[in-house]
Amino acid sequence: MTDIFNLAGKVALITGGNGGIGLGMARGLASRGADIAIWGTNAEKNRAARAEIEAMGVRVADFICDVGDQAQVEASIAATLEALGRVDSCFVNAGVGGQAESFVSMTDDEWHRVLRVNLDGAFYTAQVAVRSMVAAGTGGSVVFTTSGSAYFGQQRGQHYGASKAGVISMMRAIAVEHARHGIRSNAVLPGWIESEMTAPALGWSTFVEKVMPRIPMRRWGDPNDFSGIAAYFASDASKYHTGDVITIDGGYHSF
Repeated sequence: MTDIFNLAGKVALITGGNGGIGLGMARGLASRGADIAIWGTNAEKNRAARAEIEAMGVRVADFICDVGDQAQVEASIAATLEALGRVDSCFVNAGVGGQAESFVSMTDDEWHRVLRVNLDGAFYTAQVAVRSMVAAGTGGSVVFTTSGSAYFGQQRGQHYGASKAGVISMMRAIAVEHARHGIRSNAVLPGWIESEMTAPALGWSTFVEKVMPRIPMRRWGDPNDFSGIAAYFASDASKYHTGDVITIDGGYHSF
């Protein structure tokens, strides 16, 4: 029987793939044989992630890319295609957190700092990936990283929640428009995952005391918890799965 999770000969692009959830996804994709393109803004982290994934026996290319800069995204997709030849799946994962003290004091600069990366950057990335998939004529998969704040109120995070809700709407529209091209579009919604972005909250005792009891599995998520879902969405196992949001949160949003 054919291994429907086999990704040998496929290329997966992951923005923010040099750490956290993105690196966990890269590990899962490489474990199934996919070649990997890592986009990130930190050269040292890019190099470390590349070395780790290359040790798994696949080809890896890394590029410095600020996804909020359309010109950098265009240059990075061209460099990715030159280095690896194709893009079969794109994980639109790069993002920043909110830093406002309150909604009423949120500045225009703070609002646009978050939207620039989380929504504009997601648009630029998904657009160039889908464009390359349409041109190749072989279909593909686009996967966005969203957040529970897209559905539930996050105090001082109106801009973050708005960006993540926008990502879900964009994902579904891509799924509808590009199914005819054999392109699937979905999103992954994480719970509280150990990463650089969440470190301040997860290291705050008051937060831990209030939030941990709300997680039925009684632990924070690990980036490697996203290895399997990444391999699934990049593979033929998900060939009829599109327009969906998959929650991986240890039961947090259900309790």
